[in-house]
Amino acid sequence: MAALTGPSRPGPTVGFDLDMTLIDSRPGIRATWVALSERTGVFVDADLAVSRLGPPLVDELANWFPAERIAEMVGLYRELYPTYAIEAALPMPGVRETMAAVRAAGGRTVVVTAKNQPHAALHLDHLGIEADAVVGDLWAERKAEALGAHGAGVYVGDHVGDVRGARTARALSVGVATGPCDAVELKEAGADVVLTDLTEFPVWFAGYLAG
Repeated sequence: MAALTGPSRPGPTVGFDLDMTLIDSRPGIRATWVALSERTGVFVDADLAVSRLGPPLVDELANWFPAERIAEMVGLYRELYPTYAIEAALPMPGVRETMAAVRAAGGRTVVVTAKNQPHAALHLDHLGIEADAVVGDLWAERKAEALGAHGAGVYVGDHVGDVRGARTARALSVGVATGPCDAVELKEAGADVVLTDLTEFPVWFAGYLAG
């Protein structure tokens, strides 16, 4: 992704999860699971699968396929994904204002997701959501690798795994209750701040900068 320009003074780097934080990818992911099930003849409860987005693809595949088929199914799922999932995804409410708030402060945005990087980049490009960097294939504590490498002081996500990643990176954990984990779960996992959704982020961020 191309780097964004902003004020000359340095601002904070803010990390963001992707699915159910920046984008609502459920319709397309559901369609991808349905297509995978039809292609393989193996039943997959697509509604159940999309109700627990966050962990790596291999974790969900393990609920439906034997271990010896997981690698094959990862390849097939990723082959189907661009056809079924990209156009169906929607931006989460407040995402554009959120990214603009970081940019206006001279900050940088880095998307750190368990989704593979090419598909994450396709989603952002399709929806016109600009980020300075996109890092894929990282989940929970391993997200700290990218957060640390990019100097992120804040990480925003919808899952308790995102909270663990932020805390491992010693970044401020901002939870958004728009995914499978509600506000209580996020707080109990150690989130420093819990927002209803990203529409609340710009006001919170202004206070964070002032403080």
